[in-house]
Amino acid sequence: MPKMKTHSGAKKRFRFSGGGRIKRSKAGRRHHAWARTQKQVVASRGVAYVNEVDEARVRRALQG
Repeated sequence: MPKMKTHSGAKKRFRFSGGGRIKRSKAGRRHHAWARTQKQVVASRGVAYVNEVDEARVRRALQG
């Protein structure tokens, strides 16, 4: 059987934390920040984690 390939889009978007959780970046950080309130911009800082419901799907995409 051929080897499974890692999903190219997923490997650019997700990283593993030290504890094994999957980190992701928050949405709304790239452009059009002037259209958002300061509260929205500040809230989109930092790291977020993938929801438990989606975690299995993301892990499967990252398996190589």
